[in-house]
Amino acid sequence: MTDTRGPQPQYEGYATGPLPGEREPAPGQAGPYHPPQAYPSPPGGTQGGGRPYGAQQGPGPAQTARKPRTGARTTPRTRKARLRVSKADPWSVMKVSFLLSIALGICTVVASAVLWMVMDAMGVFSTVGGTISEATGSNEGNGFDLQAFLSLPRVLVFTSVIAVIDVVLATALATLGAFIYNLSAGFVGGVELTLAEDE
Repeated sequence: MTDTRGPQPQYEGYATGPLPGEREPAPGQAGPYHPPQAYPSPPGGTQGGGRPYGAQQGPGPAQTARKPRTGARTTPRTRKARLRVSKADPWSVMKVSFLLSIALGICTVVASAVLWMVMDAMGVFSTVGGTISEATGSNEGNGFDLQAFLSLPRVLVFTSVIAVIDVVLATALATLGAFIYNLSAGFVGGVELTLAEDE
């Protein structure tokens, strides 16, 4: 097989010049070559030209210092949220009202007992009872005995009955109020509350 292309020209640079590994460095390059970096070096390292990380090019250190913000807000910000009570669960309202009415009934019985003891120690029943017995008395017998009528056991029994009635009525009224609130909230949307939180 014969070559018909004829004589090919020889490239003088590749024929006579040194190989890339045998070339001498340029006169202006004093140290090893550092290629440019697309991203900054990690903290503590150096950037392309030997500058420490974080140093900026500029005429002086005045450009590298950050100036403080003059209009910084120092007062605490208050976050607000508007919520709407759209529905009240009647079962939960009944349980809570039942427990609260029981606590109120116990407080009523205890307060009545303490008040009776204080008034008895001050002599109110004996003074008022004597006056009433003299006013209602006759020649045939004594008048109305207030101390026997307002004895401590009788007062406690009367207060306990009132407390039980209060528990039943308060529980029923609270549950009925929850149903009425749910019906009205379906028309007007319910009660709106604004809650604020201090940071």
